[in-house]
Amino acid sequence: MTTIRAITVPHAGGSELLEFTEVESPVAGPGELLVQTRAVGVNFIETYQRSGLYTVEYPFTPGGEGAGVVLEIGEGVEGYAVGDLVTTAEGSRTYAERFVVSAEKAVHVPEGIAADVAAAIPLQGLTAHYLATSAAQPQAGDTVIVHAGAGGVGLLLTQLLVARGVRVFTTVSTPEKRELSLAAGASEVFDYDDFAARARELTGGEGVAVVYDGVGARTFDDSLTALRVRGTLVLFGGASGPVPPFDLQRLNAGGSLTVTRPSMGHFLLTPEERAWRYRELFDAIAAGTLDFRIGARFPLSEAGYAHAQLESRATTGKVILEP
Repeated sequence: MTTIRAITVPHAGGSELLEFTEVESPVAGPGELLVQTRAVGVNFIETYQRSGLYTVEYPFTPGGEGAGVVLEIGEGVEGYAVGDLVTTAEGSRTYAERFVVSAEKAVHVPEGIAADVAAAIPLQGLTAHYLATSAAQPQAGDTVIVHAGAGGVGLLLTQLLVARGVRVFTTVSTPEKRELSLAAGASEVFDYDDFAARARELTGGEGVAVVYDGVGARTFDDSLTALRVRGTLVLFGGASGPVPPFDLQRLNAGGSLTVTRPSMGHFLLTPEERAWRYRELFDAIAAGTLDFRIGARFPLSEAGYAHAQLESRATTGKVILEP
């Protein structure tokens, strides 16, 4: 039996439960790739799974995102060779020295993109892309709000929207994050306490076309208040906690508003859609119009500390783990 080192969680709880242990190495089944991990992306969904907010089976090894070199190719897989650098947001147990991914859900990393950047791209990049292009469709000249503008998704979403001619307001919690958000192209950066009033003031009382809200409970009510008539609130996360039930009549009173709760998997329904999103992201990086900021990197063995830093909002950009 071949063993590797991986992060495991024995039961639901805090970040201190993430243990660096020896486990049996996975193998590539039919249609799969076995990948030697070079870098792992850390995301809020893993903190939800670890804490018990999202149901998983324990013991549990987190991670769906990672980049690395193909070690083994499963039966029926074509288009890959041992030694290829690949990345994915749809792998299995990537907080490990090796992980398995369906070949259909991995992509080749183009020449010139390093493994750490490749690991930083998939989940946040694909999320930003579907938010900008599909979950809502703000037009050139529209104004939107992006919450947590200095976070990994926030920085990317701001850049993608600005490139399409959209005016972007953001919210942040510190002066340092304000500067990062402005550098990404935000026109205005607000505190969380007064963003709805400031947005209405700067739009002549009209409100914004779209609010992209990954914060959740803390911002939801004011996000609705900030919308213009027939505006859309895209709720794509709950960093401050889940949104409580609310009266749908409020959408009518606010001006025929729309609320949508998208999930990335529903915007990767076909190989063609997946390839299109990755291609646009890779092309933007190559052209220098999209900057993936790696805000913090930790050894794989320190995954617990990485989770604690992410949950405390102490990080900006992307957090990665490296074996």
